[in-house]
Amino acid sequence: MEEVLGFETQGDGEHVLVRVEKRGANTQWVAKELARMAGIPPRDVSFAGRKDRQAVAVQHFSLWLGKRPEPDWSTQTHPEFRVLAAARHRRKLRIGALRGNRFRLLLRDLTVPAAALESRLAQIRQRGVPNYFGPQRFGRDGANIARAAAFFSGELSIRKRNLRSLLLSTARSLIFNAVVSQRVADNTWDKILPGEVCMLDGSHSVFHADSVDAALAARSAAGDVHPTGPSLVGQRRYPRLRECSDAGNPGGTRLCCICPRPGGGGAGVRAPCTALARDGSAVAVTGRTRTGAGIFSAGGRLYHGGAAGTGG
Repeated sequence: MEEVLGFETQGDGEHVLVRVEKRGANTQWVAKELARMAGIPPRDVSFAGRKDRQAVAVQHFSLWLGKRPEPDWSTQTHPEFRVLAAARHRRKLRIGALRGNRFRLLLRDLTVPAAALESRLAQIRQRGVPNYFGPQRFGRDGANIARAAAFFSGELSIRKRNLRSLLLSTARSLIFNAVVSQRVADNTWDKILPGEVCMLDGSHSVFHADSVDAALAARSAAGDVHPTGPSLVGQRRYPRLRECSDAGNPGGTRLCCICPRPGGGGAGVRAPCTALARDGSAVAVTGRTRTGAGIFSAGGRLYHGGAAGTGG
């Protein structure tokens, strides 16, 4: 997996943008190690998103050094990651500041006939995939779901900001997946419905579609406009909550549904229900081994590598 930032480093500034290749290491741990190497607090290291531990992942980190000199990265070695490149930049790298993620996957010993697999891949090239959050978002064996429910109900008190953020992410991801699952069952996950909150593919701006005419339907089919599901409301503040059903919750734990604040009038922060392959080499079949290479993104990010049925 490789991050695609979608912008060039500026060559000057108080931040250093570091490109790292990691194997068998989680993102937060690598961030702490980079902070140690640079002699700065871990809070001064940021990244655009967490990447799977069990993968060869290339991702970016920004380190706020101010006027301090940066370390000689060529001498900073570690068995689980290496620094590929580093350059000065004027801005901190923030969560979601990506054009997309480029995946390359290798599957062996497939039992699906090649013709059937090629047909499925052709559908993916045309329609994309449901933009599910992957299972890693919910912790090992889904343990973070119960912890999130306890946190929101007041049974669990958490002081660490990053852990609160993690549990909020778990809750909103579970709700989003439930919405997408229902739309998959209805076969509407890639269709604009009357009253839909839509997202423009390029700017990621959202708008309400009171009705769906032929022009909007055509834009949706072309991947220019996406249907969306709830992601986060409240603009970095905890939203108002209301009880919701157990739909899509494998553990049966009741969570609260994230909903707009009274009088807010907006759609909140939305995530697209569809994810599209961004280049022509996105999927291919060779004998009993299938490789997939391409940028999969929608709304600037993707957390489910649907072409291979695995989380990203």
